[in-house]
Amino acid sequence: MDPRAAHTQSLLRSAIVTLASDRPITEITVKDIIELAGVNRSSFYQHFESREELLAVALEHLETEMARADEPVIITDVSRPPAELVRFMHHFADNAGLYRGVFGPNGSALVVARVRARILELVRAGILISPEYRRLTDLPVDIEAAGTSGALLGVIEAWLAQDPLPAPETAAGWMWSVLTRTRPL
Repeated sequence: MDPRAAHTQSLLRSAIVTLASDRPITEITVKDIIELAGVNRSSFYQHFESREELLAVALEHLETEMARADEPVIITDVSRPPAELVRFMHHFADNAGLYRGVFGPNGSALVVARVRARILELVRAGILISPEYRRLTDLPVDIEAAGTSGALLGVIEAWLAQDPLPAPETAAGWMWSVLTRTRPL
């Protein structure tokens, strides 16, 4: 990718993350984004069709950086959530305002669909490279990934709706409880 294009996209992603952390996407205009990013309107539309697409791409970048999908999930004690799950929840806690807007009533269906697809992809990749995790179930990988990602997102949405927000470790424990209780062993 052209370094200038990459830089412009980075500025736009940073701007939308900053703006969407404070208010719903429905209240953010392209003008707000380009002013904060310091780019012109034509540059915005050169790279993105809409503010929703920009937010989805920005979240994909954040989630990819956080996920470390090339590292296996290590389960040392099935009674406690793995460290990777706790790290995953810290990402959502660090970006709680942003994700509350995404999953809230004024969120974007496009952005939610892309977040769901990305989490499914990350979970599937994690399952495939984690032999310890695979030993917990004999379900087909796609079924296990769909169920796990659906459970994760359900817990994330319910957790983010709480005020005050419980600790990420608490949410990881809830997730692990849901995941291990529903698994056929």
